[in-house]
Amino acid sequence: IPWEGISDIYREWSFHGGIPETHFSRGWIKGIVPRATPGAPIEDLTRMEAEHPLWDAYWEGKHGRLADIRVPLYVGASWSTQGLHNRGTLEGFRQASSQDKWIEIHGRKEWETYYGREASERQRAFFDYFLKGMENDFRDTPRVRIEVRDRFYQGAVRYENEWPLARTRYTPLYLEGSKGSMSRRAAKKASSVSYDSTATLSAESREGRAMFVHRFDRDTELTGYMKLKLWVSSDAGDDMDLFVGVHKLDRRGAEVHLPDFNHTENGRVASGWLRVSHRELDEKRSTPFQPWLKHERLLKLKAGEIVPVEIEIWPSSTLFRAGESVQVTIQGSEVPRPALMALSAEHTANRYEHTELVNRGRHVIHCGGEHDSHL
Repeated sequence: IPWEGISDIYREWSFHGGIPETHFSRGWIKGIVPRATPGAPIEDLTRMEAEHPLWDAYWEGKHGRLADIRVPLYVGASWSTQGLHNRGTLEGFRQASSQDKWIEIHGRKEWETYYGREASERQRAFFDYFLKGMENDFRDTPRVRIEVRDRFYQGAVRYENEWPLARTRYTPLYLEGSKGSMSRRAAKKASSVSYDSTATLSAESREGRAMFVHRFDRDTELTGYMKLKLWVSSDAGDDMDLFVGVHKLDRRGAEVHLPDFNHTENGRVASGWLRVSHRELDEKRSTPFQPWLKHERLLKLKAGEIVPVEIEIWPSSTLFRAGESVQVTIQGSEVPRPALMALSAEHTANRYEHTELVNRGRHVIHCGGEHDSHL
């Protein structure tokens, strides 16, 4: 039973979209691991991250061959562990060759759910069937159990036959720069929006970020994978760090909060990251809904050069009712959560952060015309 796992330590732990993760992973290696294994030799992963900033044989050696997994699996994943367990657990389920595999994906706090009575009983039934040979009808359990979130700790559990859902309709929402909107129809007229990539941010202000909103005219469920394609440029630097947040807004425009990383209670729908010099795609592994980055070389920018990038948005499941909106936020540093903005570094170091940034000057997002920027 792999529960809240990691399958790609480079992409899911050390470098989000090529941007070094500087808080949670390093605190874990320096603090928790030595206490759990006193006296044992511990690899200095922080030093190895500095020595191996690109994908190479070192990271390949830490990447398991998921397709070689053939034992029965009952996998536990969550929408709420964006930036750590979410992506890798779902990749493990997708890539494993096991004929007998089940997954449940919840939208709540990770360990509370794991130790809860209901989840424990489902795990027990799996073990009883496969380890003890008990005839308990476990095999009749649907292969996929998901929670479609509405708001914090409110949602509906549904059973499916596969993951990703085969009936998903991938629909582009095109960005419009002058209005800060998204639409199913691409704008013929070119537009752009820019922001100061090094601005001091606050949760309430729009300064230092670009925001795009689409209001749904009917109930709409976003379950599975998203990507954000952008055409971007910088007026000063030769690289850009892009941070993306996907949010749910109610009919009055207020954000609807959801459980998030490490038990945060005012989180968002989903997150994505990209260092633009890492934008090169692995064409064989990328799909229309999930870009897969190579991370093997740096493609630096020239001043004013406009380039296309595809940003992986980690998987999620959220219901948007008619009149509610999805908002995409793009900025040059971590997308803040209001409660965390008021806390000191000491109190926020137990979540992921990215403080070793490459941004300079203004970032420009190009939309419309020949620039098909879209979610």
